[in-house]
Amino acid sequence: MNWKIFWVPAAALIAAPAAHAQQIDYEEALRQARVEQPLLEARGLQVEAQRKAAEAADELPDPVLRGGIANLPITGPAAFDLDRQLPSQIQVGVEQAIPNLAKRHARASMAASDIRLSEARLGMASRDVVLAAGQAWISLNYAQQRHTVAQGALEDLGKLVPVARSAVAAGSARPAESLEVRRALLDIADASTRIKADQEAAQARLARYIPGEGVVALGAAPSAEVDPVRLRANLARNPEIVVADAAEGRATAAIELARADKRPDFGVNASFGRRNPDFGNVVSVMGSITLPLFAGRRQKPRIAAAEAQAMAAVAEREDLLREVTAQFEADLAMWRSAVRQWQRAREELLPLARNRADLETASFAAGRADLIDVISARTALALLELEILEREEAAVQAAAKLRLTYSEEMP
Repeated sequence: MNWKIFWVPAAALIAAPAAHAQQIDYEEALRQARVEQPLLEARGLQVEAQRKAAEAADELPDPVLRGGIANLPITGPAAFDLDRQLPSQIQVGVEQAIPNLAKRHARASMAASDIRLSEARLGMASRDVVLAAGQAWISLNYAQQRHTVAQGALEDLGKLVPVARSAVAAGSARPAESLEVRRALLDIADASTRIKADQEAAQARLARYIPGEGVVALGAAPSAEVDPVRLRANLARNPEIVVADAAEGRATAAIELARADKRPDFGVNASFGRRNPDFGNVVSVMGSITLPLFAGRRQKPRIAAAEAQAMAAVAEREDLLREVTAQFEADLAMWRSAVRQWQRAREELLPLARNRADLETASFAAGRADLIDVISARTALALLELEILEREEAAVQAAAKLRLTYSEEMP
């Protein structure tokens, strides 16, 4: 068998990205994820809409133009004649409603709380976008690192092909041992195929936030270290809690608006009446005031409902804080576990695998070991190196999630 023909296509499975691919480091990926995102644009427009609406929140209602005929007789000698009787007239007037000042202030507070709520939702959306982009970048970075390791393993095992062929020809190795090289290359090739899929999937996820094809993760991955004390102290500023605080503030403003209905509103009406010239035209000016006489059946139920909604918002905020705290502790535990598994593999398993590969190679050179033992040791070492990178990625992903989710790195 021509081992060189087999090995070259296997290495091609993990070919490097195109030379013209966009290269971007982690911090730049996070920065670009914050701009030109449809979701963030939508949330920003919602904030702008609330701000525009707030400008008119405490304004007076539009005046009402009224017109018509007053006191027109429909029977008798003067029926349907505007000029025969004194009261008959054509009226045109303007009426202006004037809500009480407490209601206008409450409406302004409601508008301000709506702005804060929209801003909080924008912050939460920004956090989610940055987190997704950061995790996609990390996945791409480690897929690229695994690609390099896999390619190196293919090259290393490929060097054993002529050795195996010579050993079989010389009779120092069984023919079956030469097949072990092929099996080892196939194992690495399978790993390479999975790496290629991981890399393309990460590029696809990253392309949602960073336009461009064939994005390459440039530079080192972020640290796998976090500060649990600092993160725990920031839980009250978590975007979900900020949204809950804004919702609680809006519910409080709704109580004030409901209470303002117990105060009377006012109105002013001015009208002009055209009559028979013998009687003269007239002007009327009237005032009005609402009478909240039945508050027990009208205003008070609405006030009670608003108070209940506010209590519900407080309870939801407390429940959400407990949920965020519990999720934080769970994520922290996952991070600790990932870091320990990575360190154990790097500090204990890797030295053992390297020593085994070195010893088997030396024993084979001295004629005290078979080639199959060397192939097995080197294959196990290559697969372990790929596994260690996977464990490192898990630790870095867990750390990045903690930092970006729990406010150490505010979006």
